[in-house]
This record gives sequence, C-alpha cells and structure tokens, in this order.
Amino acid sequence: MTEKSEKYSNHIIVAESLGKEVTTSEGLLQILSGIDLIIQSGESIAVVGESGSGKSTLISLLAGLDTPTSGSITVNGRLLTAMDEDGRAALRSELIGFVFQSFQLLQGLTALENVMLPLELSGNRQAKPLAAALLKRVGLSHRLTHTPKQLSGGEQQRVALARAFVGKPAILFADEPTGNLDSKTGARIIDLLFELNHEHNTTLILVTHDQALASRCRRTIRLNSGTIA
Repeated sequence: MTEKSEKYSNHIIVAESLGKEVTTSEGLLQILSGIDLIIQSGESIAVVGESGSGKSTLISLLAGLDTPTSGSITVNGRLLTAMDEDGRAALRSELIGFVFQSFQLLQGLTALENVMLPLELSGNRQAKPLAAALLKRVGLSHRLTHTPKQLSGGEQQRVALARAFVGKPAILFADEPTGNLDSKTGARIIDLLFELNHEHNTTLILVTHDQALASRCRRTIRLNSGTIA
C-alpha cells in the first residue's frame, strides 16, 4: 500500500487536485479543475450544478469509467489513478454499482435476468434467488419474466435499482436517476433509493437537478464551471 492510500484508508473516496481536459476543434477544453474531495463511508452526496458544469464527468472519474488529466483518486484505500483498465474494471465489479437516467437495461433480457447478470458475471451461484428477492423488495415480484419494453419507466428504474444493489456495492453512483420519470414516480424511486441506501449502508453519490432528491442527501457539492463552488 502506498503512503497516500494509507493516509486515506479510513475514507471511501479521496480526490486530490483532480482535473480533466479534452481536445476539441477549438483547442483544449477544461472540464474539471482543482477538485479536492473527501467522501466518508456511508455518506449520501448530491452533486449539483448547471448543465456543462462537469457533474457527470466527475462521477465518471470517481467510478473509474474515465481517467483524469491530472490529480489522483483513492477508492477504499486503493489508488485508482495508478490502475490500468483491467484493474479499474475489477475494482468496479467489487465495490461499485450504477443507476442511470436511461436505465441501461438489456432489452433482450427479462427483469430477473437483468438483475441476475452482475452476479452471474462474478460467478455467484445464488444469482437467481438473490435477484428475485431484491425484485420483490422493490415491488416487482409479479414482473420477473417481463422484458424492459413491457415495463413502465418507473418499473424499469426499479429494476435498475435492484440490479445496482444486488451485489451489495460499497459505493453507488446515480446519474439523474429520476430525470426520465414523472414527479410522482420519481418520488417513489427517491424513497426506494434511500431505503436501500440505509439498509445496505452504501455510500451514495448522485448527480441531480431535482432539488427534492438533493435535499435528502447528507451533503451537497455544487460545481460551477468545473470547480467546486
């Protein structure tokens, strides 16, 4: 273990001097700059800001889906920014779950099969009963054999929640989880998200424009033009 990972081993995520820039036809575009962030295990955090402020880029970096141009990220005492893609993928499989605005369900699989998939990929032989139990927990025991096209938006997001939590991740990232839902359905999804968060003691980091959702979090981080306001 490096000196830096030892220093922050009691925190679930630490970002230091994090920066991200990309090359465009007009030159370099700075998306994030000088981000310093410490997240405690079990925290719930809302990342808010105007469109284009770098919210989705930040959680992509923290989850190891993208790599920063500068700075470092430590996840659960391990230096994420020193890992190659295989190492980051292994860490995501072990520690991280995702919920997306567009659900990201596989259209050719049933609700049960979608939730089973991450367990099967990790070699868990109890994938079917564990997936069925979590779908029951989110109120979808009567929809196990339905494909995404046969489900409403709210039902699809509940399947996505079940899939995200079925592996009991230490960290859950959610990118606009209520963005495609009406207010009533979105409120139900928010309740479920925080119920599961508390039950599993998961660290929850979400991007949202929904003030009701942000207010449920323990802490809010506001981005303004790629920096923490």
